Amino acid sequence: MLTEIQVSNNMYYLKKQIDQIESELNEFVDLPASLPELVTSANLLRLNEFLMKSDNKKTDLISAYSKYSKTMEVLLLSVFEIQNELKDILKEQSSLISSKTKPKTKPKTKPKTKPKTKPKTKK
Repeated sequence: MLTEIQVSNNMYYLKKQIDQIESELNEFVDLPASLPELVTSANLLRLNEFLMKSDNKKTDLISAYSKYSKTMEVLLLSVFEIQNELKDILKEQSSLISSKTKPKTKPKTKPKTKPKTKPKTKK
């Protein structure tokens, strides 16, 4: 059996416990007013993290495009160099061909012949 002292101690501790729980419960009641600030802060932190990751990816993408465009410039310059070399080769070959061949004379034209007509027969 519980003695009066034990009951009284128990009651005291229970009352303290109730007071503590009510106090904590009151904090929860006030919490929704400050909850949006916490949500907003958390959302801002998440947004900041997202934007940092996004910016890093965009920076990587810009870097990749920069490297790509530089490579394309080098390839394009190579193509133009090859084109100029081919023009030079064609000019050289043209000059060699024209200097080796004798100028051709025009073939003599034969006089045009009139188409043969059938002799007319008398009726």
